[in-house]
Amino acid sequence: MAHEGILITGLSKHFPDSKITALRDIEARIEPGRITGVVGPDGAGKTTLLRLIAGLFIPTTGDILVRGLNTQTQAPQIQTTLGYMPQKFGLYEDLSVEENLILHAQLKGLPKSKLKETFETFYAFTRLGPFKDRFAGNLSGGMKQKLGLACALLKEPKILLLDEPSVGVDPLSRRDLWAMVKAFTQNGTTVVWSTAYLDEAQLCDDVLVLNEGRLLYTGTPQTLTQRMEGRVFQTAHPVQNKRLVLQKILEAPVLMDGLIQGKGLRVLLKQGATPADIQTPEKPQEWVPSQPHFEDAFLDILGGIKERKSILASLIPPLPASDESVISAQDLTKRFGAFTAVSHVNFQIKPGEIFGFLGPNGAGKSTTFKMLCGLLTPTDGRALVFGRTMRTANALAKRRIGYMAQKFSLYGDLSVKQNLDFFSGAYGLYGKEQTNEINAMVETFELTPYLDTAAQTLPLGFKQRLALACSVMHRPEILFLDEPTSGVDPITRREFWLHINGMVEKGVTVMVTTHFLDEAEFCDRACLIYRGKMIALGSPDELKEMARTTPDHVPSLEDTFIELIQRYDKENPLSS
Repeated sequence: MAHEGILITGLSKHFPDSKITALRDIEARIEPGRITGVVGPDGAGKTTLLRLIAGLFIPTTGDILVRGLNTQTQAPQIQTTLGYMPQKFGLYEDLSVEENLILHAQLKGLPKSKLKETFETFYAFTRLGPFKDRFAGNLSGGMKQKLGLACALLKEPKILLLDEPSVGVDPLSRRDLWAMVKAFTQNGTTVVWSTAYLDEAQLCDDVLVLNEGRLLYTGTPQTLTQRMEGRVFQTAHPVQNKRLVLQKILEAPVLMDGLIQGKGLRVLLKQGATPADIQTPEKPQEWVPSQPHFEDAFLDILGGIKERKSILASLIPPLPASDESVISAQDLTKRFGAFTAVSHVNFQIKPGEIFGFLGPNGAGKSTTFKMLCGLLTPTDGRALVFGRTMRTANALAKRRIGYMAQKFSLYGDLSVKQNLDFFSGAYGLYGKEQTNEINAMVETFELTPYLDTAAQTLPLGFKQRLALACSVMHRPEILFLDEPTSGVDPITRREFWLHINGMVEKGVTVMVTTHFLDEAEFCDRACLIYRGKMIALGSPDELKEMARTTPDHVPSLEDTFIELIQRYDKENPLSS
C-alpha cells in the first residue's frame, strides 16, 4: 500500500539562471495526518521545497511521492487532492469575501449544492461572517490570511501546503489559523507548514530544519529542544543598563545567543560552558536556569548568532541627554468617514527609549504612526515630534526622523543601489556625504551582492535590511519602525535588534510595532492599542502583572496580549 504522506528521496534543486542550488540531497518522510513544520533562515529553501511538493517545480535530481504519486509524472492527479497557500496568496482584492470563496469553489469543482453549507462552516471557523460582503482588499492582514486559508481548504484536501501563512498576523489571528488547521488534521489531512515563528514550529508534530538548502534535522521539536537543557540561563535580578550589559556579554565566545527579557537578560551557552564564563561590565550577575525553547535549539543548530557588535551604531555620534518628551500623542484621533481608526490616544516618549506599540491587525497602529510622521492629518488631538507637527515641519526637522513602513517603503522595480540613491536624496543627503552614507549602509547590511537586483525580487530578509538601511542612513534621532522584523528568521531578527539596541545606547528614540511579542520584552515600555483605543500601558513586566490571573503564574507576553484584549471585549462588548 502506498504511503499516505510525503516521501522525499535524494532531492536536489538547482536554478541555472541564478546559479543557486536551493536544495541539496534532501531525504525526508512526512507522516500523514500530522503537522510538519519547515523552518530555516531566509534562503534556506523552504518555499522551493513546498513548490516541489506541489508539482510546480521539477527536481534536478531525486523524487517526491505524494500519497504514492510522483510529482514529476503525476502532478495533475496530486493537485486534485492538494491545497496550497503560497506566501502571496491569490485573493482578488476587488471581490468580496464571499465572491472570493465562490470563485475558488468553482475552480476546485465544488458542487453548488454544497456551497452554502461549506461557506457557513468556514464563516464560523474564520469569524469572517460579519465581513462576507467586504472587499478582500479592505480586510486586515489577519483576515486576509484566514480567507486565504479558507480558500485553500474548500475541498478538504488530503495534503495542505502552507507557505508562511501567519507572516504579519497578530497572535489572536494566528491562534485562529492554528485552530482551523488542527481541525482538518483530525480528518487525516497532512499539513506542511513553513513558518518564521518558532513558537509555531514548537507546536508542530514534526519539524524539518533547513539551512542553505541542506536538511539539518528532522524529528519532533521537543527532541531537539531537550538538547538545550542546562544551557539556558536568565538573570535572577533586574539588570541596570541592560542594553549596555548585553552588548558587552555578547562579545563572550561562550554565548550562542543573548537577549533582553523584561528587566533582565537571558542567554544560551555553548556546550560545556557555565554562567561563570560570562564576564559582565557591572558587578557579577546571578544566573538561574531557564526553560529552553525551540528557538534556542534552532539558533544552536545553526551555530548561534553571527553579528556580535553593531557597525551601524558605531557610526552614530552620541546624542545629548534630555528629559523632555520627543514624541507626544495628545488625545490623538483619526476618523475615516464614519469609521474611527484611532480614538483619543495619549502617550509621551522620552529620548533614548524603546516604546513598543502593540495590537491586533487593524487596531490603529499604522494609522498612529502615519499621523506622528506627518503622513496623515489627525481629525482631533495632536501628534507632536520634537514639539511640532511633522505635517507642517520643514525639511530640516523631518530629516531628524526615520520611518520604516509595514509594507516595504521600497520601490520594487528599482535596484538596491537605486533605492539607496533615492532615499538618501529624499532625506537631504548629497555629494560626498551621500556617497559615504550609501557605502556605509552597503557594508553594514552586506548588500554588495544585490546592488543591481530589483528590490521586489530580494529574499525577505534582505528586503527588510534594505528598508532599514533606507530609514537610518541619514542618522535620525527618532526611528519609527512598523513591524521591521515581520517574516524574517530569528538570526536576522537578532541582527536588527543588535542595531536598534546600539542606536538607543547612543540616545536614538525608537517607536516600534511588532507581532513577535517576545520582541516586546526588549522595550522599555509598551502600550496595547485595540479597536482604536489604548487599553494598557507599562513596562513588559507591568503589563504581565495586569494580565496575571493567578498569584503563582506569570503569563508570557503573548498570553498577556490575548488576556487583556479578551478582558476588554468582555467589559466593552460591540453593539450588534
